[in-house]
Order: sequence, then structure tokens, then C-alpha cells
Amino acid sequence: MSAVAARFLSSVLGPRVPEGELVSHAGRYAAPNFVLLLARVALLASLFLPYWRMTLRAPQYPQGLNVQAYLNRLEGDVAEIDQLNHYIGMRPLGEAAQFERTLAIAATIALILLIEGAIFIHNRWAALLALPAVLFPVFFLVDLHYWMSRFGHELNPHAPLSTSIKPFTPPILGTGKVGQFATVASAGPGLVLATAAALLVLVGLYLHRRAYKPLVDARG
Repeated sequence: MSAVAARFLSSVLGPRVPEGELVSHAGRYAAPNFVLLLARVALLASLFLPYWRMTLRAPQYPQGLNVQAYLNRLEGDVAEIDQLNHYIGMRPLGEAAQFERTLAIAATIALILLIEGAIFIHNRWAALLALPAVLFPVFFLVDLHYWMSRFGHELNPHAPLSTSIKPFTPPILGTGKVGQFATVASAGPGLVLATAAALLVLVGLYLHRRAYKPLVDARG
């Protein structure tokens, strides 16, 4: 490896920890790795759990209809909810976020790998790698709000009850009411885990900075 390439690699990866320093302060350097490991585990586990839940209550369904949104699919009483939404002119739920659901699993795995990569980088670039995982839960909620707002404002004017419903934005969290329908929406365990992963990444980056910044400063 040429000297130029070595300097470039060092500038990207940051300083290596001297063996004596690593032995003397093993806990300091192990702490960010462990916390970031917990973040990766939480994000991986979230793939198998629903990120969002919604219960719709209507006079003809006193027990309520439920839908669970995973990153890549919808489950529950989707067909029945679509049938009710048809009367007010709302499109089927499955038509929302089709592109996002196609990429969601691969994108989440990519986030996990980015957090993994941050462990091996000992300078500020580690934060840049881990930042997408921090923003991921926010992106999910913003995207969900976008689609709910779009569906609630693009009602079919020829639907049977179109004249009795004004354009609306269903709440993505909390309760809402549209005509004779009431909804209760909440974060699912997948989103809770993704949020926990984001917080763990922030803690891991703090510990990472505390461990490696002195080495970066010493190198000049």
C-alpha cells in the first residue's frame, strides 16, 4: 500500500488504538461497541414486528377492525377496512407506500450494516454512518403521515358517501373521527424497538467520541 493510500485510509478510519492503551482501558473501548451491538439487535428484531397499529370502529363492527403495518406488508382486517373506506372514496390501504415497502427490509439491513461499520471507524465519520439509523423512526412516521394525508385528501368524488365527507388527514397516532368511523392509531412494537435502537445509537456515539477523540486530538 502506498503512503498516500495509507494516509487516506487512516483519515477515513481514524487512529488505531495502541495495544497497551486497549489493555489499560478495555472498558472504555468496549462500551461503544456493546451499545451499538444492542442497537443492531433491536433494529433487527424490529423487522419481525408491526411498526404501526390502527383500530377502526364503525356501527356495523362494534368490536372494531384492526390492521397491523409491518415494514413490508399489512395484516389484519385490511379487506373489511378497504370496503368501508370505499364508501367515502378512500383508496385501498395496500396502495400506500408500495415503493417503500418493497425496499424496507433491504434498507433496514443496510442500516444495521452501517451501524456495524461505525464500530471500525474511530473518528467523526462514524456518526455519519450511524445517522440514518437515528433518523429512521422519524422517517417512518413522516412517510406514514404523508400517505394518510394524501389518501384522506384524494377522495373519489363518485363514492356513495363522498358528499358527506370533507377531505381529512387520519391521525397516525392517537384517536380520530371521520363521519361515523372512529380510529385509534398507535406505534407498534417494531417502531418502539427502532426508536430504542436510535437512542442506543446516540448513546453509542457519545461513548465512541469519549473513547476515540483523545486519540484523534493527539494525532493532530
